[in-house]
Amino acid sequence: MQLSKWKPFSNIESFMNFPVSGLFDEMSNGFGNEWRPAVDFIEKADEFLVKAELPEVKKEDVKINIENNILSVQGERRYEEKDEKQHRLERFYGSFTRSFTLPDNIDTDQCKAEFKDGMLNIHLPKRAGSEKPKKSIKIN
Repeated sequence: MQLSKWKPFSNIESFMNFPVSGLFDEMSNGFGNEWRPAVDFIEKADEFLVKAELPEVKKEDVKINIENNILSVQGERRYEEKDEKQHRLERFYGSFTRSFTLPDNIDTDQCKAEFKDGMLNIHLPKRAGSEKPKKSIKIN
């Protein structure tokens, strides 16, 4: 006699997948404000570095602002109509906005950015002498 693992919900799972498989994929075809580019926020000794993945985004379509200690990166990946049949679109197109609260020790006058090969790097230098001394707190 051969033993097999009992899967009580396997029939329900296959039933649930069949009638709606792909329904939401078709409805969400990659357009709109759903795109959130991946971002790394890295602290180094003398600066913070923000790295954002922006494939197929043009430099002219990206805006970077710092206001009230908030870094905002806005942009758009434009969809180009082509005379070809597309069977599946999984990449998102359209506008995006990413915002980050910055530490108080950023020298906003010295910030700079570079954009190359779909990677946006924003350099946020730390203000000189901005390191606060470590303070121990006594527990009563």
